[in-house]
Amino acid sequence: MTDAPISPVDTSDDAALARIEQRLLWLSTSMIHHANRVRPNVSGVKVGGHQASSASMATIMTELWFEQLRPDDRVSVKPHASPMLHSIGFLLGELDDRQMTTLREFGGIQSYPSRAKDPDTVDYSTGSVGIGATAPIWGAISRRYSATLSGSTTSGRQYSLVGDAELDEGAVWEALLDPQVADLGEVVWIVDLNRQSLDRVVPNIASEKLQRMFEAAGWQVLTVPFGRRLEELFTRPGGAALRRRILDMPNPEYQRLLRCPASELRLRLPGGTDDAPDIGALLDELGDDELLATVRNLGGHDIAALRRAFAAIDDTRPTAIIAYTIKGHGLPVEGHPQNHSSLLTHEQYAELAARCGTDVSTPWVRFDAGSAEGRLCAATAARLRREPVVATAVPAVPTDFGRTPTTVGTTQAALGRVLLDLTRAAPEVARRVVTASPDVSSSTNLAGWLNKVGVWSTRDDRRNWFDDDPETIMHWRERSSGQHIELGIAEVNLVSLLGELGATWERWGQPLFPIGVLYDPFVERALEPWSYGMYAGGQSILIGTPSGVSLAAEGGAHQSIKTPSIGIEQPGCVSYEPAFALEVEWTLLAAMGQMARPGGHSAYLRLSTKPVEQSLAGMPADPAARERRRRQVVAGGYRLRTARAHPAATLVAMGAMVPDALTAADRLVALGHDVDVVCVTSPGLLFEAVQARGGTGDGESWILDQVLPGDRAAPMVTVLDGHPHALSFLAGVNAVPARHLGVSRFGQAGDLADVYRYHGIDAESMIRAALDLIG
Repeated sequence: MTDAPISPVDTSDDAALARIEQRLLWLSTSMIHHANRVRPNVSGVKVGGHQASSASMATIMTELWFEQLRPDDRVSVKPHASPMLHSIGFLLGELDDRQMTTLREFGGIQSYPSRAKDPDTVDYSTGSVGIGATAPIWGAISRRYSATLSGSTTSGRQYSLVGDAELDEGAVWEALLDPQVADLGEVVWIVDLNRQSLDRVVPNIASEKLQRMFEAAGWQVLTVPFGRRLEELFTRPGGAALRRRILDMPNPEYQRLLRCPASELRLRLPGGTDDAPDIGALLDELGDDELLATVRNLGGHDIAALRRAFAAIDDTRPTAIIAYTIKGHGLPVEGHPQNHSSLLTHEQYAELAARCGTDVSTPWVRFDAGSAEGRLCAATAARLRREPVVATAVPAVPTDFGRTPTTVGTTQAALGRVLLDLTRAAPEVARRVVTASPDVSSSTNLAGWLNKVGVWSTRDDRRNWFDDDPETIMHWRERSSGQHIELGIAEVNLVSLLGELGATWERWGQPLFPIGVLYDPFVERALEPWSYGMYAGGQSILIGTPSGVSLAAEGGAHQSIKTPSIGIEQPGCVSYEPAFALEVEWTLLAAMGQMARPGGHSAYLRLSTKPVEQSLAGMPADPAARERRRRQVVAGGYRLRTARAHPAATLVAMGAMVPDALTAADRLVALGHDVDVVCVTSPGLLFEAVQARGGTGDGESWILDQVLPGDRAAPMVTVLDGHPHALSFLAGVNAVPARHLGVSRFGQAGDLADVYRYHGIDAESMIRAALDLIG
């Protein structure tokens, strides 16, 4: 633990900063007040907002924006301080009066900071507790990685404004503990230690414990416990005892003192210790108003104390500034245990206006241009003005390498081959591919790619001590030009990093093709931060492999069931589950072709370790027919086998189940029932086509006419290595009777045939289902 040095670093008029802070408190409170108390609410549904949470950050954000920030810096603002961020935008001229009235209004300022939707400058989308807090860590890595392509030497600090309750999130500590983070000296977290959560005063929040946890992760820790008033009082007789008393008292007791009038405070604050008489005598030296102001003078509300902390930052390692604050500071609700979502009454709002020298009828007022505050606002706006990002042109991604696999292979193994083929066929594209995984590179078939491109490191080249070991197959060569980022076993870190790498084209002007690989069962663990990264504009590819109960011997703990549905339902993402190696190539290249651009999207590929005879794909030799097949694969599916006459049934299969569907089709033909076999590569795209055909979507429906034409409508059996409902909608395309086979219970370890039989997705089950429908 390190306290900020005592010598001040005065760079501005503190009185002007104090008036700006007070105006920001007024503006942020007014935004929430207008949204809840002034704007008509026809539905009667609660609008909400967080006046107290914004107030606790007023001093910190004033000091950060109006003295510390530089154009290259980026800031992640805690979700509930969104109104404070937009109030700063208003004073800097980024928002007008009308926009200030649109908090939580349709099409207006968002509930929480949003890079994609808010009208003013927002560096990081926050709102999902813990995810926004860690974003600057991954932003720092993505900026450093981008610099290896651009050669840029520009840098900038990556700030995160974090509420202390947010530190309960496991994602925060997963991020801090990754070994690479200790090298990121540009990362600065400012912890708003107000000791409150949503419902209560947290009884046992220990700043010393937080300090030790940050320090154990290699961070510099600067504590800002008290402001100038209290620090001066501590130097007087009885001051040391008062300091001990404040530091030792439980959090709820301190919060209760904030609700006391001066007369009661004089009785309660000394406590029942032997030092009580000395503390009482010290308090008697203060008038009532001075006493009330002094007990509230914590470091997070003192400009000079915060300034000293910023001056003490060591840029060779990450820094955590722990600033003691009061939730709701400056508002009538300050320190109350239930102030999290409380709103000022009209009377309290009018009292605040009188104290701030403002008017409730005209709340949106900037400072006069000629005033000290107006000049400081203008200077800050000029200082923070950023030059428009000029993005490097995205290289054209090829669509087909022209290779046709014919031997037995797996879709998982095909991934590594596609990446290596890319280095030969399109090196300018391959140079912008960056892969990442949570300690599963070799087991997901990235070894060849990793040997080719090397491992990216925040430090200069490190020696690979196993380079001369003849039995070492995967060579771990770390260098600044490497293209693979290996994280610890933390899927949340993986997808959070992908989100930031997927935004470099917009943020730093360097388009990348980030591809993350993890075991498919753990997609669910990473789903929420992955989804939030897409919401924030990150475009990446997530590959889940191996997947499903086809990973038979691993047992139920490692057999994914719901992930096909996730791929269908995730906004901003196209999902694919290829059956053959060539389909991996086509879908991966198609996904890359939709990234690093406005309106682009992410992708999710679900791959398998099941060996498949590649000749079963029946790939056309004619170039035009091959291209037709490729377009169908990318659009969501194709007819793999067509009955000679009208089919008795249609077997619809996806991914690893396609070979078994072909086996079932052969046996049905032998029984006198010729059938069509449809290979689905993307149920999500097919569902979009169904919606478009019905007039409720803006996709294209042509693929339905090629995959399931009306003149070949027949009873349908669908099968996949996942929950059966993922394909069940296809029966409605032509309104045919259907049976839907899939996995709807936890799996078992065993031989592949036994596991398939247990779940009823083997060829025998498909045949029985088809015969039942045929009748």
